[in-house]
Amino acid sequence: MTTLSAKDVRPPRQRPPGALRRAVSRNLTAYGFLSGALICFAFFSWIPMVREFILSFQKTNFVNSTEWVGLENFRTVLDDPAFISAWVNTAIFTLLALVFGYIVPFVFAVVLNEIRHAQGYLRLIVYLPVMLPPAVAVLLFKWFYDPGAGLFNQALGVVGIPPLSWLDSTTTALPSLVIVSTWMNLGTGTLIYLAALQSIPSELYEAAELDGAGLFKRVWHITIPQTRLILLVMLLLQIVATMQVFIEPFLLTGGGPENATVTVAYLMYQYAFSFGNFGGGGALGLMLMLVLIVFSAFYLRVSRDRT
Repeated sequence: MTTLSAKDVRPPRQRPPGALRRAVSRNLTAYGFLSGALICFAFFSWIPMVREFILSFQKTNFVNSTEWVGLENFRTVLDDPAFISAWVNTAIFTLLALVFGYIVPFVFAVVLNEIRHAQGYLRLIVYLPVMLPPAVAVLLFKWFYDPGAGLFNQALGVVGIPPLSWLDSTTTALPSLVIVSTWMNLGTGTLIYLAALQSIPSELYEAAELDGAGLFKRVWHITIPQTRLILLVMLLLQIVATMQVFIEPFLLTGGGPENATVTVAYLMYQYAFSFGNFGGGGALGLMLMLVLIVFSAFYLRVSRDRT
């Protein structure tokens, strides 16, 4: 039998006077700051999402009485000839935007990371398009695309190429919108990639250079593996943003020519504010939200497997 001395028997540690009160006060302060963000997020995100879900099963114009119509709004939207065009155009826009809006900023970031002099000025130049309001940037490109006095057609004329109907042709209208979107978002993507590149230990690049690795090999074997998580995040953000494209077709083409630039978000706007069918717009919004949830779930699964 073991005998415990008085030294071995110690009273439980007592929390210093006022420590509990200070801990609670700190937590309340943190929760207080967090609650403001949560309230704003709920007010501007969750509540509209719930309202949209309810609206997709109603027939209302917010003036007369509201009527529950079940799946009628979905049938109306599915029977619309523009429905398939909107989804196809959105998918094509997303794929083209991934090629240009996802890869081009990464290339710019790699080039900027290799430049040792005047990097700050170059960052400013690349980021300048982001400083313009989106509506101003889009209207600027509307002048660039002008068939007569537009900058692009004048440049083509210098090299002997006939002018193009950039926004009036079913062939070039959608790619023209992709160019605008890429230019507007180039600065943000480039700076995010550049921050990720500069977090990579320089010793890895120095060792690769000593082994005779060129720029392409360094990017392929060091840069891409070291930044794979941020690449996945940017991929998801790019998909989510481009699938909701609205301002470019709204201001540049109005969905034309011949529905060549009608997107899901623009068709939602037409149903709600041009046709007065808010239920149809809500049904389209619910479909788009479900598609984006699928992409987000896929991203979370992939990122969890890679970490």
